[in-house]
Amino acid sequence: MSLSHYLPSCTRPLHNLVLSACLLGSLTAYAEEPVSNTRWVSDSLNTYVRSGPTDGYRIVGTLVSGQKVTLLQTSGDYSQVRGENGSAVWIANRDLQDVPGQAERLPQLEQQVAQLSSELEGINDTWKTRVQGMQETLDSRKSLIDELQTARSALDIELSRANSELRELQAQLGEENQQVLMRYMAYGGGIAGGGLLAGLILPTMLRVRRKRNDQWV
Repeated sequence: MSLSHYLPSCTRPLHNLVLSACLLGSLTAYAEEPVSNTRWVSDSLNTYVRSGPTDGYRIVGTLVSGQKVTLLQTSGDYSQVRGENGSAVWIANRDLQDVPGQAERLPQLEQQVAQLSSELEGINDTWKTRVQGMQETLDSRKSLIDELQTARSALDIELSRANSELRELQAQLGEENQQVLMRYMAYGGGIAGGGLLAGLILPTMLRVRRKRNDQWV
């Protein structure tokens, strides 16, 4: 299974882009490499080679697709090359290329792809670790928020209960104040009535006593 299967969906385009850029860079590096007289037989065929630089010369053998050869000289549409067996033969220019064949490039490209995949996997693991850490932090904060909300609800209940008790106490205090006021009013009324009664009775009693004293005399 490919690495892109394990990558988050948001990083898969980056993964493909990086691989494409590296592969393109590898091909460009091959194309720009100063290979001088080194050539490769085209990957598209197994080509015949001739004894001279035109189609009129006889065929003396074949070269395998992707085979590495050394360029000796060029004449018109043909180039003289030396193969791995040391023989110098002529091959059409259209059947030569300046970059290694697929068979030679493929192992190196596979190695680069494996290296890039390993690096991307490391990046993916790092992001997974960071995301996991952020998720744990988020879960911790959510748990703390839930605890604070629970505590706030409990405090709201206690505050409501305290307000209810305060209203009851205020009502009781109002009734007691009214009772005390009534008692003071009754007590004051009693004192005032007693004083008034005393003010009416005492003069009468004094007149009666004086009258009796006068009769004795």
